[in-house]
Amino acid sequence: MHNLMNLEKTATQVRRDVLRMVHAVQSGHPGGALGCTEFMVALYFEIMKQDPGNFTMEGSNEDVFFLSNGHLSALWYSVLARKGYFPVEELATFRKINTRLQGHPATAEGLPGIRVASGSLGQGLSVAIGTAMAKKLNGDNSLVYTLHGDGEMNEGQIWEAAMFAAGHKVDNLIATIDCNGQQIDGPTDKVMPLGDLKAKWEAFGWDVLEMNGNDMKSVIDGLNNAKLRCFKSKPVVIIMKTEMGFGVDFMQGTHHWHGVAPNDEQLDKALSQLPLTLFDY
Repeated sequence: MHNLMNLEKTATQVRRDVLRMVHAVQSGHPGGALGCTEFMVALYFEIMKQDPGNFTMEGSNEDVFFLSNGHLSALWYSVLARKGYFPVEELATFRKINTRLQGHPATAEGLPGIRVASGSLGQGLSVAIGTAMAKKLNGDNSLVYTLHGDGEMNEGQIWEAAMFAAGHKVDNLIATIDCNGQQIDGPTDKVMPLGDLKAKWEAFGWDVLEMNGNDMKSVIDGLNNAKLRCFKSKPVVIIMKTEMGFGVDFMQGTHHWHGVAPNDEQLDKALSQLPLTLFDY
C-alpha cells in the first residue's frame, strides 16, 4: 500500500484543485466533490489496475471506472491529472470554451480517462454492467467500478440495472453509493426518503458493504474487502457514508454547496483549511 500519509496529502491537494477550478469560472459542484475525495484518491492511487500513459477506450485487461454522478467532474479531472492521464496544467481550463474538461464528463474532446459521457443521473450503473459483461465475454478478469450519489437512487433505471446485474450474476462489478444525505433540492430524507438502502440492495441480490468515505484507511480497507468478494456470483455495492463539503468547515453537511462556487473571500478561507502539500497548477 502507498504510504497513508501520502494518500491523505494527495487528497488535500485534490480538494485544493477542486475549489480553485470551480472558483475560477464561478461554476461547478464543490460539495459532493469534496465529500468523495478520499474515495477517488484511494481508487486511483491505490486500488485500480490501470495504465495512465496508455489509455484506451476499451480498457482491456485493466480496471475501469465510471462516474455516474457526473457533476463531480472537477474531482475526477483533478485525480486523473494528478495520476498522469493528462497535464495538471490543463485543470486551469475547466468549464471554459473549447476545453476538454467539460462541466460534465464528455468523450467528444478525447480526454484520457473518460470512457462515457455522464451526468444524466441513473445511467452509469447500466453502462458499468454492460462493460463488466463484455469483460467476462472477453476473458478479461479485471474489475469495473462505478460511483453514484444517494440522490441518484431516486432514478428508476438504477433499480432496473440492479435487478439485472444480480439476475445475471455480474460479479466483476463494484458500485459505490455516496451517502451524504444531501441532493440538489435539499436533504434526501425530505426530497425522497431512501429508507434502508442496505436492506434494499440486499433484497435485490447484491453483496452489500458499508464504509466511512471520509477516512482514507476505511476507504482502502473497504475497497479491498469489496475486491475479495468479487467473482462469487453476486455484484458488490458499497454504501459509503460521507459528509458533503468535507474538509471545509463552512461547506460541510449542507446541500447549499451542491452546485455553488465560492467567492474570493470564501476560497481564501477554504484553502487556509487545506494546507498546500504538493504543487498547485
